[in-house]
Amino acid sequence: MYFLQRKLHNMTYFTYILRCSDDSLYTGSTNDLEKRLHKHNNLKSWAHYTKIRRPVELIYQEQFTTMSEARKREYTIKQLSRSQKLALIV
Repeated sequence: MYFLQRKLHNMTYFTYILRCSDDSLYTGSTNDLEKRLHKHNNLKSWAHYTKIRRPVELIYQEQFTTMSEARKREYTIKQLSRSQKLALIV
């Protein structure tokens, strides 16, 4: 139990922005960015928005120590305009 709790406390969480094939932007959060990107690009049963706009490219990411922080940042980014999101990337 101690090992599991310790392992969970050392995890890194991400908020990310993808550029889709139609040049739209998708924002999400995860604890495994590589696995999530693979799902967005390859799985038949993954997020509908990106599934029909493949391939997607990771263009921005931020790291957090808790999933709560990552999800709050995801919400904040989703409230931004496209130009504001692109300004984060520069």
